[in-house]
Amino acid sequence: MSDTAILPHDDEREQLLAEIREVNLTYLMLAQRLIRADKAEATFRLGLTQEAADLIAALSPAQLLKLASTNTLLCRFQADDEMVFALLASRHAPQRSLGEAAQRLHGSILMASRLAQAAA
Repeated sequence: MSDTAILPHDDEREQLLAEIREVNLTYLMLAQRLIRADKAEATFRLGLTQEAADLIAALSPAQLLKLASTNTLLCRFQADDEMVFALLASRHAPQRSLGEAAQRLHGSILMASRLAQAAA
């Protein structure tokens, strides 16, 4: 198998990079808005340190664009623990049993405990 079969073509690669830049800009704009509205909640929801939140809040529009233009995705999933992700994902089921509701609650508690640990 050749390496060219694995790598996307130049047009596909450029499209992927453009989409990453778009996601980055959207994420940074949302992050900045959340931080300015409620910094404590934003740091929890975005998984940021206080210092990172301060830096993002202070960015000018030109700085946001420059930072978003990187070819690396800036946002990440916070549900690193597969169990927590599975517990939280169960909320999309059309009909939840009492057990599923309890699982969602448990997942939310676990995520909230991460905030308490990060703040300590």
